[in-house]
Amino acid sequence: MQHMREEHDTMGTILVPADRLWGAQTQRSLQNFAIGHETMPRPIIRSFALLKKAAAQANLDCGKLSGERRNAIAAACDAIMDGTLDGEFPLKVWQTGSGTQSNMNVNEVIAHLCAREGVEVHPNDHVNMSQSSNDTFPTAMHIAAVCELEERVLPAMERLEATLGRLEEENRDVIKIGRTHLQDAVPLRFSQEISGWRHMLTACRAMADGALEPLRQLALGGTAVGTGLNAPKDFGERTADLLSEYTGHRFVTSPNKFHALTSKDGFVFAHGFLKALAADLMKIANDVRWLASGPRCGLGEITIPENEPGSSIMPGKVNPTQCEAVTMVAVQVMGNDAAIGFAASQGNFELNVFMPVIAYNFLQSADLLADVMDSFDRNCLQGLRANRRRMAELLERSLMLVTCLTPLIGYEQAAACAKRAHQEGLTLRQAVLQSGLLTAEQYDQAVQAEKMV
Repeated sequence: MQHMREEHDTMGTILVPADRLWGAQTQRSLQNFAIGHETMPRPIIRSFALLKKAAAQANLDCGKLSGERRNAIAAACDAIMDGTLDGEFPLKVWQTGSGTQSNMNVNEVIAHLCAREGVEVHPNDHVNMSQSSNDTFPTAMHIAAVCELEERVLPAMERLEATLGRLEEENRDVIKIGRTHLQDAVPLRFSQEISGWRHMLTACRAMADGALEPLRQLALGGTAVGTGLNAPKDFGERTADLLSEYTGHRFVTSPNKFHALTSKDGFVFAHGFLKALAADLMKIANDVRWLASGPRCGLGEITIPENEPGSSIMPGKVNPTQCEAVTMVAVQVMGNDAAIGFAASQGNFELNVFMPVIAYNFLQSADLLADVMDSFDRNCLQGLRANRRRMAELLERSLMLVTCLTPLIGYEQAAACAKRAHQEGLTLRQAVLQSGLLTAEQYDQAVQAEKMV
């Protein structure tokens, strides 16, 4: 039988497992919101610990909190941040829309850790001093989002971009047929095709700079409705400076706390960058699996690593599984974007009460994209190789080389030659020479793929 202890809050007393560090409000949330399996993301919990540590220091600096309590709170926050206490934060995403219960979960765990060290700390009066759930939860969301983007997503993008840059250099001498509308088009260098993939990531990194700016603005200091009631002057500025120092990421206090509490437009905008990245990754992964299709009855212009058996019934079959993982993640991110947009549109009066679902979806997108980019890079793109023989074969067979003849014989005559070649099973060269429009020497002089790229 599980040992229990009594805890109390303003609602009365409640039994809590004796071996747990949380208190009454956390226990009530566990009982009242047994919904789904999605718990509050760990980056949110760690961000809460960071802001509680910064708030304690700011309250000390403002003369509101004793040094003993500040030290005890800071030590407790450090213990939370190292991840060993993750089991003390069991609350579901599907709780109060302000995230109040998760804020109190952190406050209660910190208070109990302080009590273990012999320091009396109240979860509301001391850990939550100068704060409200209404400004701490959005602050934790912003801290977590900036850290995930700058520590995980952007570095993964840079690694992927570097691999594509290497492939670009290695394939500068390879000429292949281009394709538009899934149909043959004019030639290009394989390196040029790869450069398009690479520049998608370059462009996305530029988008990230703009996406990060609204996330750097913190709501802390606005307290319940944005007026800053019960918070000392300059509390928001001081905590933002401390959070910048603690994390190594730049944060500032929001210039308008009313906006910071009720609007989540910054998350909509920033997730737009993640959606753009997902869309680009979808395109790259689709191109790779099309080009690798085969191995004998598809395009077969590239080979990619064979990582695992592809079929439980067809022996020897290998599939582009890394590409499939990328495209599934992209679909999830696009779905998350819709959820974030809907949730952000629901701010009523002084508060948006869809914050946990916004945080969950945003952080899931960032986490999945960072992981899948590293997986795609390591298990697919690093081993991508051009099938030069196949590229040359398809280039030679393409009828769209006729495009370079239009200045010599005109669009209509060129089209007629291409159609004749296709209908009669001729090469383009044979069709043009049979038409009498050009001599063999003139054709060979004009149709040189390396001059067309």
